[in-house]
Amino acid sequence: MTAVSLWSLALIVLLPVLVLQSGGGHVSAPLALQGVVVVHTGVALTRVLTGTRVRLVALGFWVFAYIWFGLAPLAMLATDSYPWAYRADEGTSLTAVAVVELGLLAHSAGTAVAARRELARTARPLGTPPGPVERLLSRRLAPWRVVALCGLALALAVVVVPAQQGGIEAYFTSRQALREAGAMDASQDAFLQALRNWSLSVPAFWALLGLLRLPTRPRGDRLLRGLRRLLLPVLLALNVVVNNPVSKPRFWAGTVLLTLLFAVPRLCRPRAFRAVAATVMAAVLLVFPYSDYFRYSDREQVAVVSLAEQFTTNGDYDAFQQVQTGIDYARDKGFSPTDALGAPLFLVPRSVWPDKPKDTGIALAEWAGYDFLNLSAPLWTESYLWAGPPAVALVFFLLGAVGRRMDDVRHRLRDRRGALAPLLVPAFGFYQMIFLRGSLLGIVGPLTLLMTVPLLVTARTARTSRLPSALPAAPTPHASIPGTGGHS
Repeated sequence: MTAVSLWSLALIVLLPVLVLQSGGGHVSAPLALQGVVVVHTGVALTRVLTGTRVRLVALGFWVFAYIWFGLAPLAMLATDSYPWAYRADEGTSLTAVAVVELGLLAHSAGTAVAARRELARTARPLGTPPGPVERLLSRRLAPWRVVALCGLALALAVVVVPAQQGGIEAYFTSRQALREAGAMDASQDAFLQALRNWSLSVPAFWALLGLLRLPTRPRGDRLLRGLRRLLLPVLLALNVVVNNPVSKPRFWAGTVLLTLLFAVPRLCRPRAFRAVAATVMAAVLLVFPYSDYFRYSDREQVAVVSLAEQFTTNGDYDAFQQVQTGIDYARDKGFSPTDALGAPLFLVPRSVWPDKPKDTGIALAEWAGYDFLNLSAPLWTESYLWAGPPAVALVFFLLGAVGRRMDDVRHRLRDRRGALAPLLVPAFGFYQMIFLRGSLLGIVGPLTLLMTVPLLVTARTARTSRLPSALPAAPTPHASIPGTGGHS
């Protein structure tokens, strides 16, 4: 109870009061409703940070919701200051806050429904077949496939790194310098350039993660243990090159680091998780605004400013303003349900699909008259532009239900050595923050790689019945390295 009280006091009272100190004192209808959003996100985040179960997907969602849609809009509405030039009227602001809260309520409802279904599943007989999420997350690392992915990542590095303009030095060069040099521009092959970079970054990440978590027996599988010792330092060095925060987005570098961190079993025990999660929360709140130091070539001295000033001047926190812009955009242009097909069909070239939807962040920036087009388009905006509030409610209900299901399955399989759940769930949970910030067309490629590559290095388990959460997973016999199945 002490931890719950302290976190509630900090998240629901102290931080909002600290943000509101810069306000003008006028309480508008949008600002009053925003107080409801702050309380909702603060209570939900407190439950995650003090719970008896480790819920990594919930942690990623509520940290993002609390900071980007709780505190940041509170500062914007209190001061009437925003990162970008576009200004919405009070009616649009009130609608934007309502749309955000609708998504949060739908997410909470989806989570509650999934939790009730989980209780019902535990009461069923042991022979009950597992659902699709459990079948996916119960897959086991296959030794030869992990080694093959390591070889593929190294082969890609030999081809891709020298082909990168500037060679290996480009991976330690700011994205501003790369863009000015033409390595990251808006030319026709920019998509291929991004695909080439991610096609190395994601396999290198999964190769290292799989190698670290590949179970081995102390007195067996000498070939596997020898390959593991040989490959680990090489893969670690490769990830330092291709997944560092200098040339890669901060959200992605953070996803790699946090996934590796939470893949350590000891850090996923409730007490350790609460301590690490609190540190992550503090880092996202206090360090993230200054972590774009390596993004630019001309690096000025870091100036520490108040939270309210960060939220209202830093474009990294433009999510709420983009919801406002999206509502006015929909009022002007109308809804477009077919735009929902853009993300799942992102590989279809525009030469084949001339009316393929444009990146939502770019479309909103052009409509608002900005010269700078690299803006976010949060999932609230994306779904609202498809079909209004019903689409927002449906999308976030499904997201909440799937996220809770993933957390529950990870909890059940947490002690099963070599299972995919302890690896894929934290990866999705933290990349989810990029997914929520958007826009979808900009992140769906890396997300697809992030979710499909692990399927190539895992195999189905022989067990087909569901394990009850109250009982520990039974040990699985070891498989020898020449096999293609799981290896304990």
